[in-house]
Amino acid sequence: MTAPPPDDCLARNDWICGDYLSTRRQILLDAVAQHLQLTVVSVALGLVIAVPLALLARRRRWTAGPVLGLTTVIYTIPSLAMFSLLLPVYGLSATLVVVGLALYSLTLLVRNLLAGLEGVPAEAKEAARGMGYGPMRQLLTVELPLALPAAMAGLRIATVSAVALTTVGAIVGYGGLGNLIYAGMNSFFKAQVLTASVLCVLIAVVLDLLLLGAERLLTPWRRAGRRTRVRARATARGAEPAAAPGRRT
Repeated sequence: MTAPPPDDCLARNDWICGDYLSTRRQILLDAVAQHLQLTVVSVALGLVIAVPLALLARRRRWTAGPVLGLTTVIYTIPSLAMFSLLLPVYGLSATLVVVGLALYSLTLLVRNLLAGLEGVPAEAKEAARGMGYGPMRQLLTVELPLALPAAMAGLRIATVSAVALTTVGAIVGYGGLGNLIYAGMNSFFKAQVLTASVLCVLIAVVLDLLLLGAERLLTPWRRAGRRTRVRARATARGAEPAAAPGRRT
C-alpha cells in the first residue's frame, strides 16, 4: 500500500505553504529589511553622484558624451563581473553590493536628469533672468523643478532595477531576499523560493508607487495643468454649434 501524503505542507514541499510564513516570519522580515536597506542606500548614493554629473554635462557640453558613454559602459558590465572588480576594494561586505548597484543606476539617473534639464523651455529661463535670478537660484527654483518629471521617471526605473539586482548580492552573502531565493533553489525548497520572489515583486511595486506619489506631490502644477486642459476641452465641446436640422420635403 502507498503511504498517504503528509498533512504538513512543509513536509510535502508545496509551493504555497502557510506554515512557512508562520515559522520563518522573523527570517523573512530580516531579509526584507536588508533588501530595502541595500536598495534605498544604493539608489540614494547613485543619485548623489548622478546630479553633479548631469549638471556638469549640462553646463559643459563637451563632457556630455564622455559622461553618458562611461555610465553606459558601466551598465553593460555583468553583475558578477562588477562585484568581482569591486571585491579587492570592498571585500565581502554590504558596501560592495551598494557601490555596485549605485554604479548601475548612474546611466538611468544621469540620462533622465540631463534630458529633463535640456527640456526646460527657454522662455522660463529667460523670464527667470529677467526677474534678476542668478545662475544658482535659477537652477534650484526653475530648472530643477521643471526637470523633475523626467528625473523621477529615471529614479523609478533605477529603483525597480535595484530591487531586482539586489538579489545578485547573495553571492557575497548580502542579497536580502536573494539569499533566501538562492538557498531555496539549491535545496529545492519551493515555498521559500516562491515567497521570497513574490516579496521582491511587492517591494518593487510599493517603491514605484511611493515614488509616483512623491512625484505628484512635488509637481502640483502638472495636476493643475491637466485640470485646465480638461476644462478647456469640456468648454470647447459645449460651445460646438449644434448640427443644422435636416430639411423636410
